[in-house]
Amino acid sequence: MPCKENQYDYIIVGAGSAGCALAHRLSREASRRVLLLEAGGKDTFPMIHIPLGFAFMMKNDRVNWCYETEPEPNMHNRKMSWPRGRVLGGTSCINGMVYIRGQKEDYDRWAAMGNKGWSYDELLPYFKRSEHKAEGGNEFHGYGGPLWVEEVTPQEKLDLADLFVQAAVQTGMPFNEDFNGADQEGAGGYQLNIRNGKRQSTAQTYLKLCQSRPNLDIVTGALTQEVLVENGCAVGVEYKLTGKKGVSSNIKAYARAEVILCGGVINSPQLLELSGIGQRERLESLGIEVKKELPGVGENLQDHLTVNVQQGLHDMPSFYEETRPLAMIKNLFKYLFKKRGLLAHPAAQVGAFFRTGEDIATPDAQIHFAPAASEEDSKGNLKTKPGTTATVCHLRPESRGSVHIQSADPTEYPSIRANYLDTENDRKAIIAAVRRTRDIFAASALDSYRGHEFLPGTAVQSDEDILSYVRSQAESVYHPVGTCKMGNDDLAVVDDRLRVHGIENLRVADASVMPNVTSGNTNAPAIMIAEKCADMLLQDAGLRVTLPQGLEPEDKPAPVKLKAVANNA
Repeated sequence: MPCKENQYDYIIVGAGSAGCALAHRLSREASRRVLLLEAGGKDTFPMIHIPLGFAFMMKNDRVNWCYETEPEPNMHNRKMSWPRGRVLGGTSCINGMVYIRGQKEDYDRWAAMGNKGWSYDELLPYFKRSEHKAEGGNEFHGYGGPLWVEEVTPQEKLDLADLFVQAAVQTGMPFNEDFNGADQEGAGGYQLNIRNGKRQSTAQTYLKLCQSRPNLDIVTGALTQEVLVENGCAVGVEYKLTGKKGVSSNIKAYARAEVILCGGVINSPQLLELSGIGQRERLESLGIEVKKELPGVGENLQDHLTVNVQQGLHDMPSFYEETRPLAMIKNLFKYLFKKRGLLAHPAAQVGAFFRTGEDIATPDAQIHFAPAASEEDSKGNLKTKPGTTATVCHLRPESRGSVHIQSADPTEYPSIRANYLDTENDRKAIIAAVRRTRDIFAASALDSYRGHEFLPGTAVQSDEDILSYVRSQAESVYHPVGTCKMGNDDLAVVDDRLRVHGIENLRVADASVMPNVTSGNTNAPAIMIAEKCADMLLQDAGLRVTLPQGLEPEDKPAPVKLKAVANNA
């Protein structure tokens, strides 16, 4: 038998947005021992906790995997930057802190694809359970959950943000006071994962609630190399633990109940393939023994592509004035002593959701508005200038890409192919989205302040010109999903209880299971997935589950049979 220290009921791989939430829920059961593995370190890097600090972590390999795509054929063969968190809290430590759930129709489509239990009405209670809405709960929002969610405070909202919303309404958009309420369409303020001027990652919310529990072990610096599969059943994991002095050792840990992958859209399919689960020909070519052939592993990759429209302004304060040397010193002291000012800002205070055509039933484009414009100097450094930026993305892309390992070495990054703009519909939608964004900047609310357009520039007018601009300048808005698709078709990797097809006691619970990307930022949906997975795990183990308000008990499958595992170490 393995030594007692290496025996757990549940092993969670990845302490990101989903993994922290799952660890909290599972470890509430005192009878269950839980291991949480994280390849990165603790969330002690100061910039993590300063909201505007996200801008300084996009290329910081201390907390970021710093992935890149392969050269994208429809984007002038550019490699696209894909930051992903490598730290306790994962990408919730480096994202823009915008709290968006998506549209009701997103989840109803998941259910219509045969995924029982995943309709909006069935998932709303999980969103509410996860949330502590600072202003109070209601029909759509929770109060008392781990994840802090608040509105932009009047003291912190810039006049320019309100002016943008006013301009958007003048173009015919409705004003929307709650993008996570009854309807997503319109312009308004974002809800944020910020509390008292500090980022509210899942490490600072979910994990803080459970990190001292005696039945939860949290191990950082642990790169999981393989899920141990015996006779079609996941029995544990092998991970490489790197100590403080750089000394590494390989350790095996065993799961009496289940192994749950929460590595995200890149690391979860990577680990499945390293463990012999995926496309037979690909795995055999890399010398990996095939434990289960699943063609969909690493396929179905989707992401939101975003592009900037920058408008010059005058006589209207923006980040330009706040980043002047003297003002920056004042902002530093304002943050240190009051947790306010420039450094307390998220990626976007306000934004908009709109339809790119009259034949579109629900919003298919999103704007993140920033009261700043910038350009690179001769040394490649960004410098602000008087102006503002609306970065606009197409929310429901048809293009599909992939994530696949390139060798059997767990430290070698997988190959990422986003395949942006691969369909005519995606190209038409982003062109229309740019035009609509320009219309907002042309609204009368900005007449007294409008300068010239920085980007794409007045010379860019035709559809062909706009598309060329998009190909050369657009970037990921960092919402990749889908590489371990939930469903029952040929490309499905997990079923609607998140169990990997054909492998017992192995699940995936993160954004990689999304069949289709949600309409907006993906952090809140990833946390919801973990919340739901926790209940399914406990139900399947025959344990009592207190269901979120509004949920009816599901039929319980037979309790999982816990079996001893021989020590092969």
